[in-house]
Amino acid sequence: MPRAQARHETPMERADRNFTELLQELRVTQTGVQILFAFLLTLAFTQRFEELDDFARGTYVTTLVFALSATALFTAPAAVHRGLFQRGAKRLIVTVSSRLAAAGLVMLALTFTGSLLLVVDVVVGRTAGIVAGSGAFLLCLALWWVLPRLLRRRVEPGRR
Repeated sequence: MPRAQARHETPMERADRNFTELLQELRVTQTGVQILFAFLLTLAFTQRFEELDDFARGTYVTTLVFALSATALFTAPAAVHRGLFQRGAKRLIVTVSSRLAAAGLVMLALTFTGSLLLVVDVVVGRTAGIVAGSGAFLLCLALWWVLPRLLRRRVEPGRR
């Protein structure tokens, strides 16, 4: 695959573009993770919650913490931007925000894993829940970590 042509932009223009692209990515993930977090918060107040055993309650609390962490990580770039606004730190903001978003994806993968584990455990059974949760984690790992690295090799053939 041919290497993309270089853009004719200054380092500041590149930082601005990269930040805009990162914000678009965060908009996609923030809404979903916030809805999932809100859903998880409501589960503790349902009648069936009382029937959960210690494993399911532990899974619930752990998953709730993962969802909170994902939400915090995905919204942190806005706070970083606010804190460094008009201080000539756009490149730093982009770098830090990108790392926060990557950590947010890890927490989101763990949130998906725990959510599916909990629901399938309650509906079908523990073994099925563990299998489903493991499958969710492997799917996120494959699509969010393995696939981009495989594609990167196609874009940057000389790098391994």
